[in-house]
Amino acid sequence: MSIDEDFKQASEDVQKLSKKPDNKTLLQLYSLYKQATEGDVTGDKPGAFDMVKRKKYEAWQKLQGIQKEQAQKAYIELVNRLKN
Repeated sequence: MSIDEDFKQASEDVQKLSKKPDNKTLLQLYSLYKQATEGDVTGDKPGAFDMVKRKKYEAWQKLQGIQKEQAQKAYIELVNRLKN
């Protein structure tokens, strides 16, 4: 399978996990997925009163500059660890 196919499969597999990951892991999944699909973070940082969106933005922002393929590989590896 190609990296794109593996990534697509991982994004499907994450929906079928037997146990919901903790919030830290969910943020990792979110940020890696966004970096792999959209690239570097865009837009204004959400305000302090919208903590969920702000945390997501900050997690994604930390991955700035990481290439699509690197983010895909990290996402796939994380999903595979969660499946085991």
